[in-house]
Amino acid sequence: RALFEAPSVMMLGERLAGAEGARAALVPVVRPEVVPLSFAQRRLWFLNRFEGTEASTYNMPIALRLTGVLDREALTAALLDVVGRHESLRTVFPESADGTPCQRVLGVHEVAFDLPVVDISEDGLPAALAEAAGYGFDLLVHVPIRACLFAVNTQTHVLVVVLHHIAGDGWSMAPLARDVATAYAARCEGTAPQWTTLPVQYADYTLWQRELLGDESDPTSVLSQQVAYWTEALADLPEQLELPFDRPRPVAVTFRGENVPIAIDTELHRRIAELALESGVSVFMVVQAAFAALLSRLGAGTDIPIGTPVAGRTDEALDDLVGFFVNTLVLRTDLSGNPTFRELIDQVRETDLAAFAHQDVPFEHLVEVINPARSMSRHPLFQVMLAFQNNEQAEMSLPGLTLADEPAEWGAAKFDLSLSLREQLGVDGLPGGLVGSFEFALDVFDRVTVERLAGWFERLLTVVVDEADTPVGEINVLSAKEHHRLVNEWNDTVVDVPWVPLPVLFEEQVRRSPDAVAVVFEDAEVSYAKLNAWANRLARLLIERGAGPERVVALMLPRSVELIVGLLAIVKTGAAYLPVDPEFPADRIAFMLGDADAVCVLASAETVGVVPTGVSSVVLDDTGFAGVVARFGDGDVSVGERGGVLLAGHPVYVMYTSGSTGLPKGVVFLAGALANLLAWHGRVMPAGPSARTGQFAALGFDAAAQEIFSALWSGKTLVVPRDEVRRSPVELVRWFDRFGVGELFAPNPMVEAVVEAAAELGVSLPCLRDVAQAGEALSVHGAVQEFFATVPDRRLHNYYGPTESHVVTAATLEGDAKKWPLFPSIGRPVANS
Repeated sequence: RALFEAPSVMMLGERLAGAEGARAALVPVVRPEVVPLSFAQRRLWFLNRFEGTEASTYNMPIALRLTGVLDREALTAALLDVVGRHESLRTVFPESADGTPCQRVLGVHEVAFDLPVVDISEDGLPAALAEAAGYGFDLLVHVPIRACLFAVNTQTHVLVVVLHHIAGDGWSMAPLARDVATAYAARCEGTAPQWTTLPVQYADYTLWQRELLGDESDPTSVLSQQVAYWTEALADLPEQLELPFDRPRPVAVTFRGENVPIAIDTELHRRIAELALESGVSVFMVVQAAFAALLSRLGAGTDIPIGTPVAGRTDEALDDLVGFFVNTLVLRTDLSGNPTFRELIDQVRETDLAAFAHQDVPFEHLVEVINPARSMSRHPLFQVMLAFQNNEQAEMSLPGLTLADEPAEWGAAKFDLSLSLREQLGVDGLPGGLVGSFEFALDVFDRVTVERLAGWFERLLTVVVDEADTPVGEINVLSAKEHHRLVNEWNDTVVDVPWVPLPVLFEEQVRRSPDAVAVVFEDAEVSYAKLNAWANRLARLLIERGAGPERVVALMLPRSVELIVGLLAIVKTGAAYLPVDPEFPADRIAFMLGDADAVCVLASAETVGVVPTGVSSVVLDDTGFAGVVARFGDGDVSVGERGGVLLAGHPVYVMYTSGSTGLPKGVVFLAGALANLLAWHGRVMPAGPSARTGQFAALGFDAAAQEIFSALWSGKTLVVPRDEVRRSPVELVRWFDRFGVGELFAPNPMVEAVVEAAAELGVSLPCLRDVAQAGEALSVHGAVQEFFATVPDRRLHNYYGPTESHVVTAATLEGDAKKWPLFPSIGRPVANS
């Protein structure tokens, strides 16, 4: 912090008088009989045991193409010299007597280290390098370094050195390269390398780290004070970031990954550096603010925790040592209140400086203290990392050889998303570009998504360096082409649906198939002609009571043929129907009927008792009701009788949701929208007149409208179960089988219950060809896959849409059910949405 607040030699000199005392220096110490692991090593040791010795998640491969005359014996000896120089490279990690892991440093004579040579062609090299890079270490018995030499010809070799992270980090590569070069040059001359003795070894650091941190029970200790800071700084941290994933997280992370390269040109790098200088921050802080802003703009929220590695080499005795010193900090960025980018940079500066001042607490210990909700599907505390590779570059020169980096990708990712960048500087020290990559987890991302994300990141940086006073929430990361695709192409869902009044659509179907069965309830079957006649008579009665366009008639009927007759009658009047569950509390029923200003309530003998006093009711099963409606004609209701033409903008139903204010909220759905939905439904779920649709949904859910109208408007048979049947998966399966139901609309939990009941009963339900689910997130687990696979052309439809809009997106799963995704997409917009 002092360097940022006093950024000149004079100002910094003035700070020295008030500086705290220096820490205890790192020096060699007498080692106990059992040397513990460092905090960072403990976590990697546990993961090695947990993932298994075949895992390569924490491998650090280095591959170099060597062109020229190679002395293989000298190279082998040089590598062994380096293993002898750094104890970390010849340490194994067995369990001590009490079951805890410990460090056991092997003598050079105990190390079974060699350099196998494999003859290979150029074509076979990439696969061989990937296999070598993915070597699995058993840390209990294997030293954490392995090497292999691939001979393409006498003048071309590729050296692969694989280091396990428990013995090294990014900052270790430079001293490792220097030492290999020194040793190889000496061995080529027939001598042993002459290098300065290392001041300490890794075991010394492990013991010094514990002494430095002190006991957490001591409130004055470094550990206690820094833990107190982090506990407050990370309070109420989000369990996970919701990124624009291509698929939901698996139950357990697989660590499979890939990389997408990213390059920021010199000009943009220069402008980033200018903004950093102007704002009193580092280039890293500008990039971090931009990265957090991008994640927030992509839907991750306003509380963005990002992990970042720090060298952890806080004593100069560690400068030339190979070992695992890196620590991980959690940098939390708050984007609430829509700050400008300049304000965000200022906040990031303060957060980062405080974090770097408390960087000694090992991340592994911090996880134990904060104790976040654990999951095998994600990394704790953060799932996104930002790494600035500002460590010394590993450069190696071997006599008689030209060296070049060789790709050795083996496909691993530790986090959901990780951005790694390195600043390139010219000989004058000026910006020369940023280069790096986005490493991403294949569990949740497709490559094309991360490629787009990389483009968005660069575009966001381009905007903010010139417009730093722009609120973050107003930054546009999309290109003109992407914006056009999103706003225009993806929303080009226009389909011509000529407006035909809903009663007319039904009456046309009646004329096409008057004798076809329209409704089945238990043993009763009603033809289209008879259903139409009943509805027409009742419609005229309702018109007499005041029903018509822009008016509301409530339905409080049990599942029955009369329910369907009542629904059709209301639609024929041009009024909107209002479903009311008689089991609702009395005050809720009274509110709904009053709020909607219902003309009357269609009820039955068993429900009329809950109709509020003063509200008119029509009891369909009342003694003498048949005589009342018999006086009305059964021909189709005319425009004159309704008192006007039916319009697409007239309401067709009103449904009440729970509402966000505590009061039920009435949602009005228009007739034209329902006509559009039915036209779309007929295209995506076509079926012949003999098809049977199950009327499963309660009338108070919008799915019931799609069930009922899609069946009766297209000549299908609507089959209505009793309530006790629809509430029992086993009875429902038997009912499907008895009535040959071919279409079911039900939420995911009921779909799962039905397929499990069908398996239990040994019933395949061959007639059931289309299942549509909505209202829940769809998951296609094994039992569901098996059920749909038993009938080859059986389809599963995934619908999404709130009550206000009914269905707005849809996806259909068909074909081989064994290949369906576990968590399918909600699909694309339906017609005219």
